[in-house]
Amino acid sequence: MRTIREEREGGRRAGALPSTLPPFQAFLDEHRTVVYRFLLAAVGSAEADDCFQETFLSALRAYPRLRDGSNLRGWILTIASRKVVDAARARNRRPLAIAEPAELQDGRSRETGRGVEPATDADDSLWRAVATLPPRQRVAVAHRFVLDLPYAAIAAAMGSTQEAARANVYQGLRALRERLEPDDGT
Repeated sequence: MRTIREEREGGRRAGALPSTLPPFQAFLDEHRTVVYRFLLAAVGSAEADDCFQETFLSALRAYPRLRDGSNLRGWILTIASRKVVDAARARNRRPLAIAEPAELQDGRSRETGRGVEPATDADDSLWRAVATLPPRQRVAVAHRFVLDLPYAAIAAAMGSTQEAARANVYQGLRALRERLEPDDGT
């Protein structure tokens, strides 16, 4: 005789993975690069590692309860988006540093697909401007231009509508243009 819970779960043992889900290590291997690229763009290199660990730790905890493996990329990017918002909240509670440490002022670099290249002032000013965006706009802009996601995927990752995702990208870009356009004195 089966219990109600066993009936609901289709006879699956509690904690057993549904047959549609790959092992967690395979899932991690498949999605880690995309998630890390997104987090680098959304929170910067200083916080990306912590957010990455928090993202996959949360995913590991929830993975056994996951019922449908049809959109694992959207699921993990949703978790990562929420970790970005959490990091922004935590950052707002911390005291601000007055100046960069000396070792960061010398020999700056950025990671690219071709290895590490010197950072340019344009890169620095762009990413400083992106970092000042509100969390939802920053996440939407990163999803759109770092991961090249369509608005439907951005909406799914952010837990919003396509219109809201489109509006967040638009408002984020408008704010970036205002911050980065040279002042012509008019």
